[in-house]
Amino acid sequence: MTITRRQVLNRLGMAAMASGLAGLATRVIAAGDGREVITASDGHLVLPGDFVFDGMPEEQLAPILERHDISREEIRQPCNVTLLRDGEKVILFDAGAGPLFMPSAGDLALTLDGLGIAPEDVTDIVFTHGHPDHLWGVLDDFDELLFPEAAFHFGQAEWEYWSDPDTVDTIGEARAAFAVGARRRLDAIAEKTGFFTDGDEVLPGIMAHATPGHTPGHMSFEIATGGDPVLVAGDAVTNAHVNFEQPGWPSGSDQDPERGAETRARLLDRAAADGLRLIGFHLPGGGIGRVERTGGAFRFVEEAA
Repeated sequence: MTITRRQVLNRLGMAAMASGLAGLATRVIAAGDGREVITASDGHLVLPGDFVFDGMPEEQLAPILERHDISREEIRQPCNVTLLRDGEKVILFDAGAGPLFMPSAGDLALTLDGLGIAPEDVTDIVFTHGHPDHLWGVLDDFDELLFPEAAFHFGQAEWEYWSDPDTVDTIGEARAAFAVGARRRLDAIAEKTGFFTDGDEVLPGIMAHATPGHTPGHMSFEIATGGDPVLVAGDAVTNAHVNFEQPGWPSGSDQDPERGAETRARLLDRAAADGLRLIGFHLPGGGIGRVERTGGAFRFVEEAA
C-alpha cells in the first residue's frame, strides 16, 4: 500500500489533536452474530430554522418546539455516522461532511481515530444519499480519497440524479452548490463504486430500502443482527421533535417535501410496529433509539448509554 502525503499529515494532525477527542461522541450496540454497530460523531450542523420549519403551521409548531426546547430561529443537528464491524469488514454508512462544508462538522476521521480505526482500515462505505454532510467526506483537505482502501456502494437512482449535469439547474439556487460538490466527489470515487436498488443485499446482512423524498434516491438500510435488526434511516427522519409528533408535515429540508412526509410516516410506522432499533443521522443521543406510538403520532426514545 502506498502511503500518501495526505495520510502522513493526517496522522500527525490526529496525534496533535488527541486531547480534543473526548468531545467527539460515540455509541456502541452489541448487535449479535459477531457484529458491532457503532455511531461515530462527525460534529454537528448549524442551520437556520426556516430550512426545516418554513411552511409549517406556526401556531401548532410553537408548542412542539417549546416542549423540546428547540429554537425557531436556529437548529443544531448532530451528525451520527453509523459504523459496522463485521469480522474483517469495517463498514461506514455515509462518509461525513469533510473539511469544506461547515466548520462545526467534518470530525469523523478524528472520532474514528479515537476508536483505533485509521481511514485505510475502512473496507466499505454505503451511502444513504448525496447531500454534503453524507458524501463530501470522501475527500480530504488535499482532494485525495480519505478512505483509500474502501469500496463504495451507491443507490443507482441516487447516483444517476447527482451525476446528471442538469441537476445543478433543476435543484434550485439554494442547493446548486450541493450538486456541484456531489458531482466532483462522484467523479473521484466512480472507479471504486458499485450500485444497488431497492431490496438488494448491498453486503452480507445489509438490506437496502428505498426511502425517497429527502432526495430522489434516498436509501435506508436494515442490518441483520441475529434477531434484533437495526434500521439505519439516514435523513428519512431528520429530527426527534416535529418529524415524530407531526410526521405528515412537509419539511423544508426534504427536496420533495410531500414525498418525504409520506416516506417518513411509513418508516416510523414500521419501526414502531416491529420494535426496530432506529439510527438517525441527525437524531440525539448518538442517534440510537426506538420509535413508540403516542396518540396518533410517535416519539423517539433514546437508547440508554
